[in-house]
Amino acid sequence: MLVAAAALLPQFVHAAESPVEALSDHVMAAVADPSRPDSDRQRDADRRPAEVIAFAGIKPGDKLADFMPGRGYYTRIFCKLVGDGGQVYAISVPFKRSGPPPTDKPAEAVVGEPCSNVTPSSLQPRMVPAPELWSSSDDPGAVYEYWASSPAAENFTAAEPLDLIWTSENYHDLHNPAFGSPNLQTVGRAWLNALKPGGILIVEDHAAEAGSGARDTETLHRIDPAEVQREMLAAGFVLVAESALLHHPDDRHAVKAHAMHDRTDRFLLKFRKP
Repeated sequence: MLVAAAALLPQFVHAAESPVEALSDHVMAAVADPSRPDSDRQRDADRRPAEVIAFAGIKPGDKLADFMPGRGYYTRIFCKLVGDGGQVYAISVPFKRSGPPPTDKPAEAVVGEPCSNVTPSSLQPRMVPAPELWSSSDDPGAVYEYWASSPAAENFTAAEPLDLIWTSENYHDLHNPAFGSPNLQTVGRAWLNALKPGGILIVEDHAAEAGSGARDTETLHRIDPAEVQREMLAAGFVLVAESALLHHPDDRHAVKAHAMHDRTDRFLLKFRKP
């Protein structure tokens, strides 16, 4: 019985806490690339990009989507890592805000500076048939077509089958009205359909209090990792690993994530398309 338990232990540990793969020369070179701006390099100590990318398993030649790339911190690393044989799709999602519009254009800013293998795009809402809106109280003598607006994030597509989809510190935003409050299972299924069989989804985000679900996504910009797992498993993904690389035990999950910059307690989840 003891021998059987020991034989199962490595498999259990891999599912709960995957070790970081050895840092390849390709990963180290991409992070050390001199074209990266100083503002990005100053964040490396806290964001640990080399270790995080090694956990994800990104390699030269990969086709990947950087979903909601922000200011392009990871996009600039990815494009150097996948090289000329790879492709990075920097996919933004429009949002509504009460203040002035954002001045940065993250996807466009990376194209050609320093990479030519980045393709930027912005998802848009679209009208979809909504027969469920029909009511028997409608005029029976007329023919109606019912339509509803599909939030932009639900309309994720890729120009080619992808090896990996990456979203960093933005998954929580998809729960918020500014992004149209999309159905996360619908988003997850769109991601699933865009991946090759065996393709990987990486979700890194600010951790919320255990058991809080999506309660703090708008107020604190945090989400319970168990909620992410629930949503992506329901979409059809398999959770293959998680990592404590970005865990900060001193973060009590009660302060707005943006106020803590890169010192929040962050979770790192690795899903696979069956």
